[in-house]
Amino acid sequence: MTRQKHSHFSDEIQHLSEICTENNRIDPALYGKYDVKRGLRDLDGKGVVTGLTEISTIISSKKENGADVPCEGELYYRGINIEDLVAGFENDDRFGFEETVYLLLFGTLPNKSELKNFEKLISAYRGLPRNFTRDVIMKAPSRDIMNCMARSILTLSSYDPNANDTSVQNVLNQCINLISDFPLLAVYSYQAYMHFGHGKSLIMHNPDPKLSTAENILRLLRPDSSYSHLEAKILDLALVLHAEHGGGNNSTFTNHVVTSSGTDTYSAMAASLCSLKGPKHGGANIMVKRMFDDIKKHVSDWKDREEISAYLEKILDKQAFDNSGLIYGMGHAVYSISDPRANILKKYTKLLSEEKGKKKEFALYRDVAEIATELIGKKRRIYKGVSPNIDFFSGLVYEMLGLPDELFTPLFAIARVAGWSAHRIEELINGNKIIRPAYTSVAEITPYVCIADR
Repeated sequence: MTRQKHSHFSDEIQHLSEICTENNRIDPALYGKYDVKRGLRDLDGKGVVTGLTEISTIISSKKENGADVPCEGELYYRGINIEDLVAGFENDDRFGFEETVYLLLFGTLPNKSELKNFEKLISAYRGLPRNFTRDVIMKAPSRDIMNCMARSILTLSSYDPNANDTSVQNVLNQCINLISDFPLLAVYSYQAYMHFGHGKSLIMHNPDPKLSTAENILRLLRPDSSYSHLEAKILDLALVLHAEHGGGNNSTFTNHVVTSSGTDTYSAMAASLCSLKGPKHGGANIMVKRMFDDIKKHVSDWKDREEISAYLEKILDKQAFDNSGLIYGMGHAVYSISDPRANILKKYTKLLSEEKGKKKEFALYRDVAEIATELIGKKRRIYKGVSPNIDFFSGLVYEMLGLPDELFTPLFAIARVAGWSAHRIEELINGNKIIRPAYTSVAEITPYVCIADR
């Protein structure tokens, strides 16, 4: 029986859902009574410290006279400022993602020889098992590419004779394989969906071992495999900026939690990917794009800051767009005054907008960011400040690159699997206990009642 054939149970399911909702609701006042750190955060928004890491460092405030004062955001990969890392490969006109993966995994920057050998290793590993695309990816295509990827990741374990070996050497080998193969899982899943779901031509290219990860993504996706140098460079930059962001973000913490149970690499990565796909995490850039599509429809003059401000105020007042009261892409759980990733990406977004003839779109994004920063601060009285995060500009970058909406979040995963891999290895080496946070029960003890008396 298919799910569609269950429609005659809809009234019963609705009734049960009402019971479920009523009997699972917890009085919000109890969270304060029991001093519960909701979302593992203190009342001031700071995350509860649950572990140590050397993989990345996030700075959003500094001590002044004993008090935490918001500052310009800083991000470090293995102690190296992300701005310096980006400037390093940009000055040499090199692609930086592979170098970044090396840095995250091994804790040090590679020399020329080490980088060349690592790039060869990634290229050699970039290929799915024989008939995997046909037998797994093409058998059950779906618009939800992230779910397709999760299924594929778990299925790959069946092709690995050492799937459950959690030694560092074996896990490192598995992680490099997955880092290499994520672009194939994402792009091939999308192409299968477009062919079987929308009747589009099915054109699948093999990866080119001479090309970088970013170049291969564009080569795989486009029917003619063509792309400009700037397009590949900016996609590479986006991958670098999304590769890692501390152990406390939802998907990376998920990886630590699942890894701590002693399970296999494929399960840990699938769990992280499923966490990332949520609209409060990796799916946020899609919401930014949809919000701007809405703004473009309702703001007649994109240069009129007063008209833009009036419509943004409607969004904040839950009278426009999705009535959530959110201006997507604005604000971050950690950063306040600025997100360093957004600052870097903004500069290159401007360059790409000039190449693509999209300067008006970029100007609109820039103005919305400036106006929203002031509006949100005033209406929400956010003490720490608010600024655009990386999702604010990444959607525009992907749109200008001609990338489909369905691949926005998978691209995040293609990059972040590098960070997940580093954190999994760190947890295996340093963790010796399963992660098990406490939940305080507030249920009333009630006697059992026989079914005849209920």
